[in-house]
Amino acid sequence: MKPREHEASGQHDFFRSRLDQILNMDHEKVVLADTIDWQFLSEKMGDVYTDGPGQPPLPTRLMAGLQILKYTDDLSDDEVCARWLENPYYQYFCGEEFFCHQLPLDRSSMTRWRQRMGDERLQALVQESLAVAVKTGAAKPADFTRCVVDTTVAEKNIAFPTDAKLIHKARERLVRQAKDAGIDLRQSYVRVGKRALIAHQRYAHAKQFKRARRQLRTLKTFLGRTIRDIRRKIKGDRTLEKEFLRSLWLGQRVMTQKKRDPMPKVYALHAPEVECIGKGKAHKPYEFGVKVSVATTLNRCKGGQFAIHAMALPGRPYDGHTLETVIPKIEGLTGATLKRILADAGYRGHNAPGIYKLRVFTAGQKRRVTPAIKRQMKRRSAVEPVIGHMKNEHRMDRNHLAHKQGDAINPILAAVGYNFRLILKWIRLLLSLFWITLVNKNQTRPSLIAA
Repeated sequence: MKPREHEASGQHDFFRSRLDQILNMDHEKVVLADTIDWQFLSEKMGDVYTDGPGQPPLPTRLMAGLQILKYTDDLSDDEVCARWLENPYYQYFCGEEFFCHQLPLDRSSMTRWRQRMGDERLQALVQESLAVAVKTGAAKPADFTRCVVDTTVAEKNIAFPTDAKLIHKARERLVRQAKDAGIDLRQSYVRVGKRALIAHQRYAHAKQFKRARRQLRTLKTFLGRTIRDIRRKIKGDRTLEKEFLRSLWLGQRVMTQKKRDPMPKVYALHAPEVECIGKGKAHKPYEFGVKVSVATTLNRCKGGQFAIHAMALPGRPYDGHTLETVIPKIEGLTGATLKRILADAGYRGHNAPGIYKLRVFTAGQKRRVTPAIKRQMKRRSAVEPVIGHMKNEHRMDRNHLAHKQGDAINPILAAVGYNFRLILKWIRLLLSLFWITLVNKNQTRPSLIAA
């Protein structure tokens, strides 16, 4: 069934007070909730449901509102659910008319809702954030015709991978899974395996690399023996072979992968989709996650430097080869035709489609660069603080969402949270200016009467 959306009844309850009677209706979250077009989000995200028998899903305004609040205020799923119970402004934002003392959902419903929506439908939240910015005067449609594009790395929430730790962890996971399945192994290597790992780490720290490599070979021996022992004892059992297929493949891959291996490497057993990306940073030579494209307006809008697009790019593509995909997505979200795109030198040799080849300008470019474009190129670095805010304040620095779908969803919601935080700041500024103007008028009125 399709979700049953909240409808404002306007009725009163003898035992409960309406939220609009106990809240400050000039609060920025109240104003933002009344400005967002929830019907548009309901139509966009309701397409995943079909009419039929069964329990109706949770309202779109409740679930989308929780995601907006989570990424705007940098909260986890548990924290935003706990705050929703305590904060009447959160409840009003999510469409409630009366204060609720019980959570209308389970925390895991937020995870399932994100997975059901996917990254394509969640882009509607970015689109709505830009529409709200235009409605409130924080941005103008003309601001979206020129943009700056750059890429960064959205790191996964994993430990720094080393061969020794990965091999030791793979053996531990296989031993634990075999124990749960009732398989009696010849040897588990729990004690000697841990001792070899500690010895490897100590030798590596002391720069005694020959001894460290010897301990690494010992760890590989323990893992190889465990893999062969499990394969012998599950041979012929279709159920166990299917159950151990992924774990055995990961263990074999971790044990055999080498430098400059053409096959994708495994850097985390619980997240094999993680990629190793080097961006040339002196303080962080390698980052483990997925490459993300972020676009912002060239000139600062009245309400701030809005993020007009964010998209995960798995496969470690060359920056210049991402424009063919990114440019149509930006125009689809903003509804404006891009007249100029600025990028850093990493986008040289780009594959922008059609006429856009002449509208892309990269750092260090000499041809077709007029004095006006040269002045605008000084604004190219405006995308860097946007990326920094999305990482440090809106949960893009360490991605806790699972699988490739989580890699695709997290940057989009980070951009949503960043945009709505700018809009809330803009609304607070407008309200303060309104009250200052009103007070000044009231102070000048008696002097005019006396005159």
